[in-house]
Amino acid sequence: MFTIALTGIPFDRKSSFLQGAALAPARIRAALHSGAGNSWTELGVTPLEDPRFQDAGDLHVEDYHAISSQIAALLAQGHRLISLGGDHSVTFPVVQAYAQVFGPIDILHIDAHGDLYHEFEGDPFSHACPLARIMESGLARRLVQVGIRTLTPHQREQAARFGVETIEMKDMHRAATLQFDQPLYLSLDLDGLDPAFAPGVSHHEPGGLSTRQVLEIIHRLETPLIGADIVEYNPHRDWADMTATLAAKLVKEIAGNMLG
Repeated sequence: MFTIALTGIPFDRKSSFLQGAALAPARIRAALHSGAGNSWTELGVTPLEDPRFQDAGDLHVEDYHAISSQIAALLAQGHRLISLGGDHSVTFPVVQAYAQVFGPIDILHIDAHGDLYHEFEGDPFSHACPLARIMESGLARRLVQVGIRTLTPHQREQAARFGVETIEMKDMHRAATLQFDQPLYLSLDLDGLDPAFAPGVSHHEPGGLSTRQVLEIIHRLETPLIGADIVEYNPHRDWADMTATLAAKLVKEIAGNMLG
C-alpha cells in the first residue's frame, strides 16, 4: 500500500523575475490546516485524515541533485508525492527521480507558459526551461500542456521537436476530451489560472483558467495519479491569502484523486 507524502521544496533561485516562491510551502500548509475551512473534498473524501496521507516536511534544497536524491528516497519508501514549490525549475529534478522508479512517465502540465526554452537569460535550468530538460532527457513518454497563452516561436519549435501536445487557452474546448491511458504526473503552475483567481504569482498572465476549470480537469482524470507538484506561488504577491487557500484546496482535491 502506498502513502501520499506532502513535501515542500522551498527553492526559488531559478526565478527569472521575482523571488518569493521559496516561502510558499509554509503558507500553503497554513492554509491547508486553517480553521476557515474543513478537510473534505468536493468528491466527498477527507484525504488529510486518511492514514495513508502524511506530511514529510521540507526538503533540504542546496542544489538539483539534493532535490532529486531526496525525492528518490521518499519514492523508495513507497510514497507518492505532492510537492509544494518553489519555482517551476524544481519539476525537473522531481521528474528525474520519478523516471528512475517508473521509467518515462506521462505528464499533464497546467501553466500559462510552455517552460520549453532551451535556455532563458543564459540559464538552461531556469524556471522557464524544466519541460525542455525533461523532454530532451527522455524522462516523459507524453507531455500534454493545458492553459498555455504565451508561446514564442522558439517554444513552438521546441514543442514540435519534442512532440508536445499543447492545448492553448484559446482552444480550451479541446481539453474536454483529454484522456490518458498510463499512470500520470501532474505539474500545476498556479499562473495557469487567471490572476483574478490566483493573484499570488510572480507572472500575471490575464486570460487564464478559472478555479472551476482546473478542478474539472482534476476530477475528470480517470488514470491513476502517481504524483503532482504545485509551483510558483509567491506570497509576496498574494492578497488575503487568496492564492494560498486556492493551493490548499488543490492539494486536497489532488490527494483525494490519488487515494481513490
